[in-house]
Amino acid sequence: RLADLGAGAYGHEALESLFIDEGFGALDTDETLDQVIEALEALQTNHRVLGVITHLTQLAERMPAHIRVKKAPEGSWIEVER
Repeated sequence: RLADLGAGAYGHEALESLFIDEGFGALDTDETLDQVIEALEALQTNHRVLGVITHLTQLAERMPAHIRVKKAPEGSWIEVER
């Protein structure tokens, strides 16, 4: 498991950050989405940084901080919310 490598297992360096492009838009029920969110929250332990790229409001609302990319004709910028 990739998460195991994050703990410095198997003689590898510790994986301190991970970004996931979620692709969870096809989840069949809210219950399944809750299970996925709980698994993602569990990966944030032990000083790991987990970034999730999402368009799902339910998922974004459960994340403790947000970096939003805003687009306009004059260019793009980011907004950071904690």
